[in-house]
Amino acid sequence: MTEHKIYSRESITEQVQKWQAEGKEIVFTNGCFDIVHLGHIDYLEKARGLGDKLVLGLNTDASVRRLKGETRPVVNEYARSRMMAAFEFVDAVVLFDEPTPLELIQTVKPDVLVKGDDYSLETIVGADFVIAKGGNVKTIPLVKGYSTTSLIEKIKLI
Repeated sequence: MTEHKIYSRESITEQVQKWQAEGKEIVFTNGCFDIVHLGHIDYLEKARGLGDKLVLGLNTDASVRRLKGETRPVVNEYARSRMMAAFEFVDAVVLFDEPTPLELIQTVKPDVLVKGDDYSLETIVGADFVIAKGGNVKTIPLVKGYSTTSLIEKIKLI
């Protein structure tokens, strides 16, 4: 079972401190990861390659609805958490319900903050916090042609 990789806000703090005491470099990214596709896999594999441990902030169902609309998420937060935790390149999954992952980033205090290249340094939430504490902020090129929204539109046509 991979449920041991799903953390509360409190337990992730303790786990990250343990990893950092072992000299591990912590990478953080976040997202909805509603219908998982190749773009997600590619992105998360590359994010994990930027450090030793990948912590994934996952939007709660309520948070996804606020961002994407009442018909989303397609997959509930428990199932999304379990799927994300099942990937070997994801070391920890933490749900967050706030409008942005800033509070979670401040809790995790990652060494590397990662987002897709559809973001710029100025638009990445938490970038200033991570840089101020001596960390790095990176963007990863997205795989063209893959998005949950486009998959949903394609399914509607069937």
